[in-house]
Amino acid sequence: MSVDVRFEPHASLPDVALVTLSNPAKLNAMSVAMWQQLRGHFDGLAERAPQLRCVILRGEGGTFVSGGDIEEFPAFRFDAARLRHFHEEIVGPALDALYRCDVPLVAQIERACVGGGLEIACQCDIRVAGAGSRFGAPIARLGFPMAPDEMAGVARVTGLASAAEILLEARLLDAATALQRGLVHRVVADDGVAAEAEATARRIAAGAPLAARLNKRTLRLISAQFHFSEAQRAELAAYASSADHREGIAAFIEKRAPRFTGA
Repeated sequence: MSVDVRFEPHASLPDVALVTLSNPAKLNAMSVAMWQQLRGHFDGLAERAPQLRCVILRGEGGTFVSGGDIEEFPAFRFDAARLRHFHEEIVGPALDALYRCDVPLVAQIERACVGGGLEIACQCDIRVAGAGSRFGAPIARLGFPMAPDEMAGVARVTGLASAAEILLEARLLDAATALQRGLVHRVVADDGVAAEAEATARRIAAGAPLAARLNKRTLRLISAQFHFSEAQRAELAAYASSADHREGIAAFIEKRAPRFTGA
């Protein structure tokens, strides 16, 4: 089974592409390599493919994305410089490439939309979800916070109140609650998500592509912008070597309950 991010033309919709996030053995958890591939596909996409009218993002095998590949985390998370490199040079730029892409993006959300999956979905323009999907970022159970740039992208969609609930309670929202909060645009039966995502892409592709791209640029100008100073970034990454950070990740990998001490 492949661990990659695939970009391919849609089989039946002209000028529409499919991006498949694939790590099926781990419910499509995002590896470092997958984040890098995601950025590579979307950096400059609108300029490389002027004919492209819409992209559907989906997960392999009927799951969107279950989070990050936590088994990779011990290699870089416990040193502040390496931690910042991961968030600011790998994950952040991949999410920003999605956000800055002028081609309309549709998220086809099935089952888990968690952690990195939630962050990816929040960069898409339209989010279509199955009734059985779940949304959240329960990283408090792993002993670490959401990185500031990533939180800004989530809060832009969820609002500060829902972002606080998701992060502080480590709560997973069901699809009905996500719809009520405006996190997703529509909820359909689980077996109808792909068809609804395709129907959404078809409606987008039927419109004027230049108008769609200009609308995206205008929406970015209207949306609130979040900026963090170097001092703020350093302060927010200082938890890297903390005992709770190490304990949360070790407990997940060892499949046991974490024992947090506040250290």
